[in-house]
Amino acid sequence: MCELLGLSSNAPATVSVSLPKLAEHGRASGTYNDGWGVGYYEGADVRLMKDSAAVGDSEWIQFIAGHNLRSQLVIAHTRKATRGTRSYSNAQPFVRELAGRAHLFAHNGDLPGIFSGGLQADRFNPIGETDSELAFCVLLDRMAAIWRVPGATPTLRERFLVVSTFASQLRALGPANFLYCDGELLFAHGHRRKHAETGKVEAPGLVSLQRHCQSGRPGIVADGLSIRSDDRLVTLFASVPLTSERWEPLAEGELVAVSHGQFVGRQMVGESPVLCEDPVDPLDRSGPDDAGRAFVNSGAASAGQAPLDFVSDAKRPS
Repeated sequence: MCELLGLSSNAPATVSVSLPKLAEHGRASGTYNDGWGVGYYEGADVRLMKDSAAVGDSEWIQFIAGHNLRSQLVIAHTRKATRGTRSYSNAQPFVRELAGRAHLFAHNGDLPGIFSGGLQADRFNPIGETDSELAFCVLLDRMAAIWRVPGATPTLRERFLVVSTFASQLRALGPANFLYCDGELLFAHGHRRKHAETGKVEAPGLVSLQRHCQSGRPGIVADGLSIRSDDRLVTLFASVPLTSERWEPLAEGELVAVSHGQFVGRQMVGESPVLCEDPVDPLDRSGPDDAGRAFVNSGAASAGQAPLDFVSDAKRPS
């Protein structure tokens, strides 16, 4: 399986990524050599760089490492091919335009049932041969029903419910860890992955870390990742922990949504989603200390579920 990295911040941060180093986390070095990619959002568009070469052999990697690229939203992927040839078109992340903005997607897993009619796409079609790209096309087909007009952004609830239904169907086809971004929201779905320590395909499929990077203090520095910013709220998702800090595992089948570094939606398998349509920026010193706790609970209240709390400096909601 592949390795994923996602970032959401409340303001542009300088993000330096060394994919060869990131690809070594949680697995034997040199075994994921079938392509790589990284996408940095630039407003509604994406600066996408990817290659079919192994991460250790690609000259484009040196280009990325030599430029201090800044972005609020980043998705990166290193590939171990399970379906499709080693080619540029099969490298991830994948990008498509919908309603006048770039949508970005990366998947970790294997979906053998998707080619036998498990899921079908109409408007969007794969360029390559992978199950991951077909899954993305299916998702965008469904998103097209709510992203109708450029400049008119669907509500958090509309978008979350589409991704939730898609994720549920994807889990039935195989391991389905994915990151999806529409230029505002970053969705992360954790399922199962093959763990190097046990050799078993099991949860967690993704882990997360939320950090308040304060001015004058070191940012987030890991083996293969450096984030420099002034007074930023940063949320990261990765296949495995990248630092010695406490990364929170996503439960099997858990779906979360992040906007500007803040968790705004969460759903566990078998439960209703808990959504925050208008979170308060926890770095806004003029607001109350317990800001960010007013949520739109989509059916959860009747089930007796607790509201989703935000933890601004330590970890994701638990």
